[in-house]
Amino acid sequence: MNAIVEIAGQQYNVEQGQEFHVHQLKAEEGDKVTFDKVLLVHSDAGTQVGKPTVSAAKVEATVIRHEKGDKVIVFKKKRRKGYKVKNGHRQCFTRIKIDSIIA
Repeated sequence: MNAIVEIAGQQYNVEQGQEFHVHQLKAEEGDKVTFDKVLLVHSDAGTQVGKPTVSAAKVEATVIRHEKGDKVIVFKKKRRKGYKVKNGHRQCFTRIKIDSIIA
């Protein structure tokens, strides 16, 4: 069984037991989180498409840890003006594991 769920403003295709990164969630490590915005559920019995969400469907997950992504260098320059700015940025992520998909 898999589902398309909206987590932190982005849509993910998830399966039970899958681990992946999402944008940082306000939860502690080891906490159980529930996502109610399930847009589609596909199983052996058939496919349920939401309008816009599937009612009574939810995805339960466990927060594994909080991480930072790779460093992204932001470099700005204007030629012949002596203007150079170099900044770095690391995005914060939360690693979650999908425990169950309830449809």
